[in-house]
Amino acid sequence: MGVTRLKRKDRRNKVVAKNQVQFLKLGRNLETGSRSKMPAGSQIVKNNDVLDKLVSESKK
Repeated sequence: MGVTRLKRKDRRNKVVAKNQVQFLKLGRNLETGSRSKMPAGSQIVKNNDVLDKLVSESKK
């Protein structure tokens, strides 16, 4: 039995649907919970701490 190819419209719909799912996964808001918490050793957390200290020192 031969492999059937998708028609151009169907191939496009498949790609568009895949891209929409990826966009929604990346753009959704993080929900509160253990999975969305940053690890304490994360570089982002360290950077935010340093920035907070600088801001508080500049306000004094």
